[in-house]
Amino acid sequence: MAKGDDMSRPVDQGHRTFVSYIDKSREYYAAHGYERPYQWAYNDEVPFQALTKPLAESRVGLVTTSTLYLDDRPATWPDTRAKEPFALDLEQIPSRMFTDDLSWDKDATHTNDRETFLPIDRLREQVAEGRIGSLAPRVFGVPTDYSQRRTNEADGPAIVQWAREDDIDVVLLIPL
Repeated sequence: MAKGDDMSRPVDQGHRTFVSYIDKSREYYAAHGYERPYQWAYNDEVPFQALTKPLAESRVGLVTTSTLYLDDRPATWPDTRAKEPFALDLEQIPSRMFTDDLSWDKDATHTNDRETFLPIDRLREQVAEGRIGSLAPRVFGVPTDYSQRRTNEADGPAIVQWAREDDIDVVLLIPL
């Protein structure tokens, strides 16, 4: 590519080389009348750290942004969709979770296979093969909210507390 070429311009019959999500988000918020551009999350202190023991000796926990069906029917945001973080016993996870109201490419993919966003069976295989020490006894879920304040002040601390209670070494975050 020549110096000065714009990587975001259409190339190869209209296909972009990438999508600038930052620009798209700013344009979206401006088009909807927001006076300030979207502020991306930024943390001075990143809560990630290196493993203190091998993965084969570690307990792994799962956090998903899919949510539960309520009252045996699909929840509809904002009326009945779970709005709080949840913890479910690993053995009581339903065969289906609610994802229909979330933004994802429903034309190119689906969430009918729970393993795509809550890979419990695949992780059990990894435990059986000795690659992972064990799975946590519960699965955690957080609603897709896009609120930095809620994540930092409510949802995040709840997940951290539950992870400590379950003696989890590694958390696998599975956003949808």
